[in-house]
Amino acid sequence: MKAYELLLLLNPSLDEETRAAVLDKVQGVITADGGVVDSVDSWGKRKLAFEIGKLTEGDYTLVDFHTTPAAIAELDRVLHITDPVVRYMLVRREDRE
Repeated sequence: MKAYELLLLLNPSLDEETRAAVLDKVQGVITADGGVVDSVDSWGKRKLAFEIGKLTEGDYTLVDFHTTPAAIAELDRVLHITDPVVRYMLVRREDRE
């Protein structure tokens, strides 16, 4: 398994239930093929450098995990169709393998 890092930018107007549901969905996709979530770090709400879709701040969450490359394709697909996800960045971490 390879090490990855996912930075999620969620809509800041989400309630805690919806935010938790999105994170559970992400963790479910990661662990479905035997992946392991190493850590989930909530950075909270921060002001954006520029406006994205009339949003001036976002709710950031950093997820470190190990999984297979096949699960990354599914995670990418799920994140594209999940409405509360404004932006995301998925990076392979070769230094953590």
